[in-house]
Amino acid sequence: MFTSEQAEQFEKQGYLLIPNFVSRDETKALLQRSQELLERFDVSTHPLTRFTTSDKAHVGDDYFLNSSDNISFFFEPDAFEDINGRQELVKPKEKAINKFGHGLHISDPLFHTITVENPRVKEVVSMLGFEQPKALQSMVICKQPEIGGAVPSHQDSVFLYTEPQTAVGFWIALEDATAENGCLSFASGSHRTHPITKRFVRKFDKETGEEIGGTDFIFFDNHEQLQNDLPKDEDLNWDTVECKPGDLVLIHGSVLHRSETNTSSKSRFAYAFHVIDGKADYDKLNWLQSENIPSLW
Repeated sequence: MFTSEQAEQFEKQGYLLIPNFVSRDETKALLQRSQELLERFDVSTHPLTRFTTSDKAHVGDDYFLNSSDNISFFFEPDAFEDINGRQELVKPKEKAINKFGHGLHISDPLFHTITVENPRVKEVVSMLGFEQPKALQSMVICKQPEIGGAVPSHQDSVFLYTEPQTAVGFWIALEDATAENGCLSFASGSHRTHPITKRFVRKFDKETGEEIGGTDFIFFDNHEQLQNDLPKDEDLNWDTVECKPGDLVLIHGSVLHRSETNTSSKSRFAYAFHVIDGKADYDKLNWLQSENIPSLW
């Protein structure tokens, strides 16, 4: 049961750890299904799109932009090496994928059930005040041993922007998430102090209004002033949130969060999806566009 006290704590912190949100059997099934999808993935047909999370480099090709309704695969940059002038995969494919999604909840029955038909998820969004909850995107994040890259401090609403802001992330641990293998950490309360000042969007021609391919960041008018007035990441207090398989971390769209590099010998699989309120405006600038955004009721 998701209580009003938990909802208040989430609103205060910007995140909330809920132990044992998914049962042991469900967690095992999700992890097994994730491993099956990785095993079945045919690397020979892939355009070798690599995914990097940073302000300067974020894959913006057709494969990435067309991933909303299917199961697409994105590599760790360190899974490749320059060999005789060519980028060659130097890790087994099962150990080379950063994440896969973004339409797992649409394309796979098991992930659909745990996301769209889950009464526990519906209870949470109801308590958080959603009126028309919609499952926007979903992915399995692998955080591979030794090469699982760090994810710098960011806010999810930069990438999944609604007006007003409504995005909430559901991050479910499928394996142990520890400080050693790159668990999440949060700047508690930063959703109240750090407004969204930029957006990650599709590129459009400013004169014709036509989409021209690729992605970019656009900044709000007050971006520089707000950034100058805010404390730096290193001056914030960060909460490290370790998880057991089946634990859920709720993530406010505006809270700053990050994860470190996985330097351990163990992977850190997690299933993450985002819910938005259909009453809010989700415009065509957002990088993720889909005609099939399932409603939770």
